[in-house]
Amino acid sequence: MLRINEITVGLGASLEDIKKAAAKQLGVAARHIVNIEIYRESIDSRQKNNIRMIYSVNAETDLDDAALAARFLPSKVSVAEKYQYRMPEVIRKSVFRPVVVGFGPAGMFAAYILAMAGLSPIVLERGNDVDTRTRDVHMFWTTKLLNEESNVQFGEGGAGTFSDGKLTTGIKDARCRYVLETFVKFGAPEQILYSSHPHIGTDLLKPLVKNMRQEIIRLGGEIRFGCKLSDLYIANGYIQGVAYENREGGKTDIETDCLLLCIGHSARDTVEMLYRSGLRMEKKAFSMGVRIEHPQEVINKGLFGKFWNDPRLGAANYKFANHPPHGRGGYTFCMCPGGTVVCASSEKEKTVVNGMSEFARNGENANSAILVGVEPETIEDSHPLAGIKLQREIERKAFLLGDRYAAPAQTVGDFLKGVASVKLGSVHPTCTTGTVPGDIRKVLPDVITNDIALAIAAFDMKLKGFAMPDAVLTAPESRSSSPVRIIRDEFRQASVKGIFPCGEGAGYAGGIVSAAVDGIKSAEAVLLDALDDC
Repeated sequence: MLRINEITVGLGASLEDIKKAAAKQLGVAARHIVNIEIYRESIDSRQKNNIRMIYSVNAETDLDDAALAARFLPSKVSVAEKYQYRMPEVIRKSVFRPVVVGFGPAGMFAAYILAMAGLSPIVLERGNDVDTRTRDVHMFWTTKLLNEESNVQFGEGGAGTFSDGKLTTGIKDARCRYVLETFVKFGAPEQILYSSHPHIGTDLLKPLVKNMRQEIIRLGGEIRFGCKLSDLYIANGYIQGVAYENREGGKTDIETDCLLLCIGHSARDTVEMLYRSGLRMEKKAFSMGVRIEHPQEVINKGLFGKFWNDPRLGAANYKFANHPPHGRGGYTFCMCPGGTVVCASSEKEKTVVNGMSEFARNGENANSAILVGVEPETIEDSHPLAGIKLQREIERKAFLLGDRYAAPAQTVGDFLKGVASVKLGSVHPTCTTGTVPGDIRKVLPDVITNDIALAIAAFDMKLKGFAMPDAVLTAPESRSSSPVRIIRDEFRQASVKGIFPCGEGAGYAGGIVSAAVDGIKSAEAVLLDALDDC
C-alpha cells in the first residue's frame, strides 16, 4: 500500500477525482490504482477566492509499490502499512481486580483495555451516568442549583462530554489512531479518521460513551456511578485497598493492589486527599483566560472569503498563537464553531466557563478560549497545590461579580479601552447561566489580561473582525488543564507502588485523545505487571 500526500483538488471533488489526481501525481494510469481510501483531509483557504482541498490517501496498486515510492521523497510518497493496535501479553497474575477511578477518556480506555484482557476492572465514577448527568447539568443551567457531584466536570465521559469533542492532539503516539478507530466503533462518524480537525460534538459523544460503557460491562468490567474515592489503604509503600463513598454517604472498602487514577483536572478534593495520603506531587504549568464569542458569520467570512456560506466547508475553525518579545503571550484553545459558552462549575459559589458544540456546529456564534500560560515559578506559594488555590480565588471572584453563576462578561471594545461594560452589543452571549456586564480585569490578574489584549490585537491581523468591538469576553476559563502533577516513575507508578496516575488530572495529558492514550499506556503497564519490575 502506498501513502500519497499533498494531493490538491478543487472544492467538492469526488473520490474518483482524488483517485485521478493521485494517479497523476504517481505518473501512472488511474486503472493501476485498484483501491483508494482517504487518510487525511484538510482545507487550504490561504487564497480565499480559490479554496482547495488537500488529501493524503492510502492507495493499493497492481504495480511494484516499493519501486514507485523510490521515485519520490518520502514526504510525498511512501510505502505504508495499515495500523493495527496489538495488546501486550497479559503477565499480571494477581487475584485482585484493578480499580479505575474516573470514567473520562483516560478511565474509559484504561477500563476498556483491562476488560478486554480479562481483568474485570472496577470503575469508580463520582458523577452520574451520562443520561442522568445530562439532566443534572441542564437543571443547573436552568435553576443555578449546582450538583457538586454530577455536572460539566464530573460524570460519565468526563469534562469532554460537554465540549466540542475535539480530537486534535500534539502527541505522535500510534495509539492515537486506535483511539479514533475505537470511537468510530462505538458510534462516532468515520470522518474523524481522516479529518485534519476531527471532532465528535457533545450530542454524538453522549451515546458513544454509553456504548463504550456497555461493552466494558459485557467484557466483565463494572462501573459504579455516584461513588467517590475517599481513602487509600497503604502499607510498606504499596497500595492495599481503597474506600469510596456512595450518594447516601455510605462507605465501602475494596481490597486491591492496583489503582489507576484517572480523576480529571477538576477533582480538587480528591487531589487533596491523595496529597494527605502521601503521594508526591508538584506544581505544573497551566493556563487561564477567557472565552471570546463572535458571530460565526464573521469567522466564516474572515477565513473563507466569498465561500463563507458554502455548505461543503461547514463552520470555519481557527487556531492562533501570539508570541510577543516580552510577556507570556496568548493562544486560542478549544475553538467551538457554531457553539455555546457553558457554565462549567463544579464547586459551589465558584464560576468557570468552557465551550461546547454539537456535531453540526450550526449555532449562531463561534467561541474560543484565549488563554495565557501560568508557569509554576510565577506563583509565590511553593505548595504543590498552590495552582488549585489560585484557580479557586479567581473562580470565587467571578461568582461574586456575576449573579448566581451568571458569568462576568465584557465587550472587546470596552476591554481594549479599559472600561467596564454596562451593557453588551450586537453579539448575543450564549453562556448557559447568563452573563452580567462588567470588567473582567477584576476577575483575572493583570499579567493575564494584558497578554489577552495583545493577543486579540495580533489575532485581528490574522482574521479581520477578531477584534470587533461587540465581540463578547466571558470569564474565567480556568480549567483548561490541571495545575498539579502527581509524580510517577518510569513504570508509570506514583510514589506509592501499585498506583498509576494518568490522564489530565494527573498532569500527563491535555485533551480527549492524549488522555485516552495515557489511559491505554497505564493499562498496558498493569497487564505487563509493572510491580514485578520494582
